[in-house]
Amino acid sequence: AAGRVLRSVTMWLLLQSLLLLASCLCSATAFPKGCYPSEEEGLKTFRCSNARLTEVPRDIPNDTNKLYLDSNRIPFLPRDAFQDLPLLLELDLSHNAIASVESGAFRGLAEHLHSLDLSSNRLVSVSKDTFSNLKAKVNLSNNPWLCDCRLQELIRTVDLAAGSSSGIVCDSSTQEEHVGKAFLQVIADTDFCNVYKKTTDIAMLVTMFGWFAMVISYLVYYVRQNQEDARRHLEYLKSLPSKQRRSEESSTISTVV
Repeated sequence: AAGRVLRSVTMWLLLQSLLLLASCLCSATAFPKGCYPSEEEGLKTFRCSNARLTEVPRDIPNDTNKLYLDSNRIPFLPRDAFQDLPLLLELDLSHNAIASVESGAFRGLAEHLHSLDLSSNRLVSVSKDTFSNLKAKVNLSNNPWLCDCRLQELIRTVDLAAGSSSGIVCDSSTQEEHVGKAFLQVIADTDFCNVYKKTTDIAMLVTMFGWFAMVISYLVYYVRQNQEDARRHLEYLKSLPSKQRRSEESSTISTVV
């Protein structure tokens, strides 16, 4: 009897071990190649560094606190890319090929995310709405930025990570002399949005002047045309008999007046 009990316990333990192993294997195979979960300083971490990813993976555990997607080939971030990660605190997207970030890409992260790294990508221009309501410290350094009003509005919206501001350099600019300079240094002396506003105001003034000139030209033409018609009519009246001429002259004069 004791032998049967021992065999039963042994079989039960073996079965539990096989089920646990199968569960682990299934969990491992569910992750993208090159990605793995771990725990760092008590925080649940998911690492996909150097995994040759071309998009944000979908099978990320939703209790992840730290997500590393750095050093991959991700070209853009779609809307709601991280919506299933409500506990995410840190997000590293550095050293990718990100050139476009859709509005709403970070939706759902506003409450908890405190660190977002987008350095060393291919960002040229990003709407300020992309980071709306985001309280995280953001690293935007080492991107080929176009220095213009749009970037100025973006910088005013985000909370830059400490020490990262000097890495935001003008790769191109609406004003050639700013190329190669740190953006914060440039906007200390130049208000891109004010320059844009002045340019827009001048364009509006030129357009309004054009319309005004057209209206004046039309009025001058209209008056001259009426004067010419009146002159012709008076010449015609002169050729009429005296009595009829006086009657129509008075009519013509009142019409002109």
